[in-house]
Amino acid sequence: MQFANRLQSLKSNVFADMDTAKSIALAAGRELIDLSLGSSDLPAENHVIEAIAQSLHDPSTHGYLLFRGTQDFRKAAAQWYEQKFGIPVDPETEVLPLIGSQEGTAHLPLAVLNPGDFALLLDPGYPSHAGGVYLASGQIYPMPIKPENNFLPVFSDIPPTILAQSRLMVLSYPHNPTSAIAPLSFFQEAVAFCQQHNIVLVHDFPYVDLVFTETETPKSPVPSILQADPQKSVSIEFFTLSKSYNMGGFRIGYAIGNPQLIQALKQIKATVDFNQYIGILNGAIAALTGPQNGVKLAVDTFRQRRDTFIKALHSIGWNVPTPQATMYIWAKLPPQWSHNSIEFCTELVKKTGVAASPGVGFGEFGEGYIRFALVQKPEILETAVERISQFLY
Repeated sequence: MQFANRLQSLKSNVFADMDTAKSIALAAGRELIDLSLGSSDLPAENHVIEAIAQSLHDPSTHGYLLFRGTQDFRKAAAQWYEQKFGIPVDPETEVLPLIGSQEGTAHLPLAVLNPGDFALLLDPGYPSHAGGVYLASGQIYPMPIKPENNFLPVFSDIPPTILAQSRLMVLSYPHNPTSAIAPLSFFQEAVAFCQQHNIVLVHDFPYVDLVFTETETPKSPVPSILQADPQKSVSIEFFTLSKSYNMGGFRIGYAIGNPQLIQALKQIKATVDFNQYIGILNGAIAALTGPQNGVKLAVDTFRQRRDTFIKALHSIGWNVPTPQATMYIWAKLPPQWSHNSIEFCTELVKKTGVAASPGVGFGEFGEGYIRFALVQKPEILETAVERISQFLY
């Protein structure tokens, strides 16, 4: 049986290697401490679950959901956004429900790229950003992000020949996996650059709330790309309720931004699926418009876990910087492992049961690092570091 050539680009996945290593560890009787997957272990709030539960008993919610039926959700998303960033949003033309932000980054390239066009992606970066480009038969130009540049790309390093064929740039701050934060001035530079070169600018924004800066207002401590592009001239932003509201399994998010991009993504989406079950949208409305105590609790929980894990790592001599956002620790490997993050992670899980993500899985410039996801309670994180210490020393 012959398959499409595009599948070749999707075959390489070091996380599959990690799944194999985890299976070997379990078969050997290791107790697994899985810090490899960025899926929150916290529950969704009760008022969110109740809104979904009430919908289940309403037969009118059991059919297909067309775009017009998502109006209440789109209004709630626009209101949430305006309160957080002070940018006016038209829920009819500038908001589109998504099955998580990953759907947006995977499908938008189909609407923007022709075969052979370039997309400018962060390296290291989230793997699905590359996957969407490959599905659209596009080419990838990796923008290296390094600690000496605060994990921000240097646009002036992109060759003119690449820029001439570039149609898409994807950014994501707070950043997975490095946990870096970008200032508004950087986004303003990115918008001006994309306007100059006629490039669509995507900002994947799942960690907007998981920021450890104290704030007493509903305003966000980190900027939206649309604060740098209030006219929405070239920009679109993807938000998911997976992280802020612990709704990863419900698969709900939205796109917000340039009306033409929203319409183009809507055309792709209409070919692939209808919308989610309206009960899930009702739960999302409850999350966006209801009490925000759960968001604060999630931030406090991950802050405590971050502090516990960093302190434990420092106590064994692994001096990792303290991140200011996300649920991740981006750790530079000891010198003897600096060129083989896959082997480090596979050996670590086989010998100790502690699973982490190899940095090279996020791109060439992620080599020499690993990512820990803080998805376990503090006492388990301390146990993980004890095991890591035994592995290292």
